[in-house]
Amino acid sequence: MQVEWWHWAVAGIALILAELFVPAFVLIWFGLGGLVMAVVVAVAPMLGITSQLGLWLIVSLALTAYWFKVFKPNQHKTHIGMSASEVIGEIGMLTHDVAPFARGEVRFQKPLVGADVWPCIADEEIKAGERVIVLAVEGSLLKIRRS
Repeated sequence: MQVEWWHWAVAGIALILAELFVPAFVLIWFGLGGLVMAVVVAVAPMLGITSQLGLWLIVSLALTAYWFKVFKPNQHKTHIGMSASEVIGEIGMLTHDVAPFARGEVRFQKPLVGADVWPCIADEEIKAGERVIVLAVEGSLLKIRRS
């Protein structure tokens, strides 16, 4: 049986739709690779199945690598080695009271370096529920003030 261009198109669309059920955001690139192969096979129908599968794998892996290299370069950050410049100036909401010499806790709308809740310190007493801004990173604590 010869693989036709529409076989690749159906497989590509099926993989893209399967991405809705798999939260890894990887299947979409293999689906797009299938759609690319549909175009390639429509233009050059004499390619054998081994060549088609090899080209599909190369295109799919290249799209996946491109996604993680260009569009998601900061995906693999950890708490260790946190860069202060990424956090300073961020605004969050205090979830636990903070006082001089006592720790509090601040929650951010978007995760900062992998977490949306961070322990914090302040030079003044601030009650929970107030908006705060990050002034500095001191070890594993964020130094904050009212925003």
